[in-house]
Amino acid sequence: MSIDPQELHQRFASLTAAHVADACLRARVPVRCAPGAVRPVIPGLRIAGRVAPTRHVGSVDIFLEAIDRAAPGDVLVVDNAGRTDESCVGDLVVLEAQAAGLSGVVIWGLHRDTADIRAVGLPVFSLGAIPTGPQRLDERPPQALESAVVGEWTVDADDLALGDDDGVLFVPAERAGDLLTLAEAIRDTERRQAERIRAGVPLRDQVRFGAYLAGRAQDPALTFREHLRAVGGAIEE
Repeated sequence: MSIDPQELHQRFASLTAAHVADACLRARVPVRCAPGAVRPVIPGLRIAGRVAPTRHVGSVDIFLEAIDRAAPGDVLVVDNAGRTDESCVGDLVVLEAQAAGLSGVVIWGLHRDTADIRAVGLPVFSLGAIPTGPQRLDERPPQALESAVVGEWTVDADDLALGDDDGVLFVPAERAGDLLTLAEAIRDTERRQAERIRAGVPLRDQVRFGAYLAGRAQDPALTFREHLRAVGGAIEE
């Protein structure tokens, strides 16, 4: 991991997942978001840490093994294939993750024991809740502790998971420092723009929107993102 876990938490605390997603776009790094239905069980809680991947096959022992292998600050990322007919993580797994020093849990599937998970207070993101646990025991795949699939993305220990009320984003750990620096610049630009709007300067004036429209009339291929880069805007990236 190219950034210290404590530094990651400190820097992400003043950012949003949206800032980092825009930084990925600007840096031409694939923007890998968990599907929008993956939401925090406790709104307002955030996660930032290295992915500790695991694939659910019907038994809790796979999670205990993943937690045993994880380092403090990691995020347990559980692949249950997006299933909505069973839960795969309950309060005991979340409590165990917290006791091991993990910084959160992301589930590509459902959880249960919602009230108890909220009482634990560890950030948990999932597709939602259902009372039933698994009623199956499948063969364990060889990559069960090597990678996890979340939506269309496959993630592993070379990735970081960043999450807030907008959802979860995965970024390559080796690019974390550069991406956070870009995200901080985007954040600062957006804050200045917001302050100027409140002071009576419309965003259209700040980004010279009239000049963009005139330029597009001359060159229909001109995109708003190209214009924003030219004038230092940060609305879309």
